[in-house]
Amino acid sequence: MTEWYEKSFGEDYLLVYQHRDMQGAEHEVHNMVAWLKLEEHAKVLDLCCGMGRHSLVLAEAGNQVTGVDLSDELLAEAKSEDEQGQVRWLQSDMRRIPVQDGEFDAVLNLFTSFGYFTNDKEHIKVLEEIRRVLKPNGKFIIDFLNPAYVKRHLVPASSREAEGQQIEERRVIENGYVKKEITITSTEGGGEPRRYNERVKLYTCEEFRDMIHEAGLIIDQIHGSYDEDMYDPEESPRMIFVGRCPGERA
Repeated sequence: MTEWYEKSFGEDYLLVYQHRDMQGAEHEVHNMVAWLKLEEHAKVLDLCCGMGRHSLVLAEAGNQVTGVDLSDELLAEAKSEDEQGQVRWLQSDMRRIPVQDGEFDAVLNLFTSFGYFTNDKEHIKVLEEIRRVLKPNGKFIIDFLNPAYVKRHLVPASSREAEGQQIEERRVIENGYVKKEITITSTEGGGEPRRYNERVKLYTCEEFRDMIHEAGLIIDQIHGSYDEDMYDPEESPRMIFVGRCPGERA
């Protein structure tokens, strides 16, 4: 059976999330670099890189960047923007990253590119892969939504128009997941509606901490947004975990 994330991250994803721009990525990368204290020409993995916005900004800042994503369509978009060939782009599932052990100084997993599976062990496998590919003392950032904030601010339904398409989004929290149903139709009529589903497991901060520790990683800080706010369990929109791999491998 095709999983939702195998279908949803295609050409229509580029339409639905076109509001995410390079200026925003530059702001976020600026803060991430400060948190990670990366040395010059650091080797960085952008895990679930999508359209490559952050990968490209990191590369332009002088880092050696690898972007990994499952979606051929999103990688094609990323490559089209990488006119100078600054980034190494790889197609892969996040549970099986096709790189060597200990290759990276830092790994980034941004904008809730986590929680896609139904089994906790699969999520821990992702975290174990992050540890595997990090150098000893290598750094990581995992950016996830804050469940308490999501529950209070969830917008059940919204509608907008973009590029001659009507985009309808319905959201619900159900059985420990936040779910979104997206329907796209032409404003000129004709053609069948295109429907997509997104589903992310709502891990609390404590549950996420436990998984990170089980994978053998160390948390140093938790931020509540990219404006360097410290994490507030009720008010912060995000849970941005900043940490590292142990200095020696077991």
